[in-house]
Amino acid sequence: SFKGSIPVSIAKIPNLQELDISYNILSGTIPFSIFNMSSLTYLSLAVNNFVGELPFDIGYTLPSIQTFILQQNKVGGKIPASLANATNFLSINLGANAFYGIIPSFGSLSNLEELILASNQLEAGDWSFLSSLANCTQLQVLSLGTNMMQGNLPSSVGSLATSLGALVLHANKMSGSIPPELGNLTNLSFLRMEQNQFAGDLPSTIGNLASLTYVDLSRNRLSGQIPSSIGKLRQLNNLFLQENNFSGPIPRTLGDCRSLITLNLSCNSFSESITRELFFLDSLSAGLDLSHNQLSGQIPREIGGLINIGPLNFSNNRLSGHIPTALGACIRLESLRLQGNLLDGGIPESFSNLRGIAEIDLSRNNLSGEIPNFFQSFNSLKLLNLSFNDLEGQMPQGGIFQNSSEVSVQGNSMLCSSSPMLQLPLCFASSRHRRTWRTLKITGISVAALALVCLSCVVFILLKRRSKRSKQSDQPSYTEMKSFSYADLAKATNGFSPDNLVGSGAYGSVYKGVLESEANGMIAVKVFKLDQLGAPKSFVAECEAFRNTRHHNLVRVISACSTWDNKGNDFKALIIEYMANGTLESWIYSETRRPLSLGSRVTIAVDMAAALDYLHNSCMPPIVHCDLKPSNVLLDDAMGARLSDFGLAKFLQSHDSSSTITSTSLAGPRGSIGYIAPEYGIGNKISTAGDVYSYGIIILEMLTGKCPTDVLFKNGLTLQKFVGNAFPKKIRDILDPTFIIPRSGDEGLDHGNHAMVELLSCIMQLVQLGLSCSTETPKDRPTMPDVYSEVSAIKREYSASRAKE
Repeated sequence: SFKGSIPVSIAKIPNLQELDISYNILSGTIPFSIFNMSSLTYLSLAVNNFVGELPFDIGYTLPSIQTFILQQNKVGGKIPASLANATNFLSINLGANAFYGIIPSFGSLSNLEELILASNQLEAGDWSFLSSLANCTQLQVLSLGTNMMQGNLPSSVGSLATSLGALVLHANKMSGSIPPELGNLTNLSFLRMEQNQFAGDLPSTIGNLASLTYVDLSRNRLSGQIPSSIGKLRQLNNLFLQENNFSGPIPRTLGDCRSLITLNLSCNSFSESITRELFFLDSLSAGLDLSHNQLSGQIPREIGGLINIGPLNFSNNRLSGHIPTALGACIRLESLRLQGNLLDGGIPESFSNLRGIAEIDLSRNNLSGEIPNFFQSFNSLKLLNLSFNDLEGQMPQGGIFQNSSEVSVQGNSMLCSSSPMLQLPLCFASSRHRRTWRTLKITGISVAALALVCLSCVVFILLKRRSKRSKQSDQPSYTEMKSFSYADLAKATNGFSPDNLVGSGAYGSVYKGVLESEANGMIAVKVFKLDQLGAPKSFVAECEAFRNTRHHNLVRVISACSTWDNKGNDFKALIIEYMANGTLESWIYSETRRPLSLGSRVTIAVDMAAALDYLHNSCMPPIVHCDLKPSNVLLDDAMGARLSDFGLAKFLQSHDSSSTITSTSLAGPRGSIGYIAPEYGIGNKISTAGDVYSYGIIILEMLTGKCPTDVLFKNGLTLQKFVGNAFPKKIRDILDPTFIIPRSGDEGLDHGNHAMVELLSCIMQLVQLGLSCSTETPKDRPTMPDVYSEVSAIKREYSASRAKE
């Protein structure tokens, strides 16, 4: 890759027709002499760090130019109107720069095929530029997404060339209704208009766009019913209509879209039953999401027709009845989310066919019966949430059930376990005794109570005896697996050697160690500094928090140790899962590790949001972390994020997770400087909104590579204000250098201009989310369910763009 500036002498090459110096690390202003090379027909300066402005007379000095690509630089100013005088233009790509002002007219460019102005700060003005484009009869691509265009999209959009194949208008500020004239663009195959403020009905003329393969109208304010004409889109692969105000039934004609791969109708107000016609779409594979609607009735048994479906989400509706046995025919299921409905009956035995599934969430229903044993053999299963149902019987012990952070069964009062790992009542040792227990319950409450007392005594005596002979036993019991002495931990950490120290905080130090009883041998031991004020309470708080939580994005606690050291001093420690990739902090600021890819940062953002959403909305009572910061975000082998350090966590008095909830107690600000919500500093009560603020700061920190306590931030300037001042016009100036000056081999370098536009689009959305979460006023911050939904959508969009490369 070339560095430095473009030598002026390059313009002296006679009769040069094509100049391509894209994908380098060139900087500075572009020499004006280049724009005087009148023989040039092709000029690409894409993906560099050029600054400055384009000359006002560029259209006169490059009379022969046909293709001009400036994408992914830092060039700003207004787009010169003289570009319209270079009448040989076929392609203009100025995307992902810092251009501002009103888009000029390009109507004189009758041969123009591609106009890409996305990811700038451009405005539409009176929209006359759009009307002028009707003269560009060869136009195939018009990309104006992620700008500052506002007002109503005019009907003249229907006068664009019938050759137009891609129309990109997402992430602007457009409002009003979608003009029905859009249906005139009969060759349109790619349509993006998400993240605007479009309202009213979706025009029925959309059915005229028979060539459409990709449609995204999500995150608008569209209402009414989806027109039945949608069924005419027989080539449609991806349809995204989530986060609107659509209502009424899901149209049956969607079943005629036989090429659908992805369908997302979540977060609307669809009602009535799920249309059976959807389940004949065996093309659906990348996802079917109908969550967060008002759908009712039973899940149709025709669901077994979705033989290729991967993710399936019907959560948070009003669905009732049994889970259909036919669901077991969907053998390619990767994720099944049915939580938050009114489903009853047992978990179907046919689920034993879903051996490749990774996530199952059936929580907050009325399911009954026992938990099937076949889940133990599901090697791909990483999340099983069965909480808040009416399940009964003994918990299985193998497979996923050995990891309490991946299984959640709270709120099932009739469940029991042979291990205290899941905080359930202890079961009898055999199924015969369990049947006896059920008989006792029937014979009378007094007899059952007496039997329980006797059982408790027996268990207590057995536990005492087993603890005395733990070292002689050939078959370790659960108590042996959970009990560690000071000597055990000292041996595991080489005497708490400084060489084993991996981190230290206000209340404790963390050492890595080796225990043969763990699957991979490695553990981490957090030793509390009991001489520090608040450390004993921190130990109790962490134990209480981990006792009440189980989630795959929370660090797994193996055991707790409260004893005396070899000098007779109090000793308290937590034994937790060892994370070989360390903390998020160590990755953001490391000079030796490879930079975090954008994909990794997006995944970390999603994982943190998932954990906080669980703490705020799935735990009873809700839990506020109170000390969210990069050093408390651990990264597993797959670079997935796990929240840790619950020493300041608080249980809320109410399950309402709004920003006004009060905690049980609060004495001064909670958390770490730079990440503490500003309202805590003036004595406000602890709330979930405080965690949202900390989350937003971490997002901004990940994207800028700047710590909120950096010396740069003084005299009232904060990281949030620093980013806010730069957004959106100058955001690229403050991003982590690994985004702006990518190294050879990093993602996004070698996949074409479209990939870089998608990368910038993803970053801009993350910045906007971080700013929204870290606003000063708690009531203006989104809730974690909204955050999780939005950041998940960002990840899906980013993953989809990567899949196309």
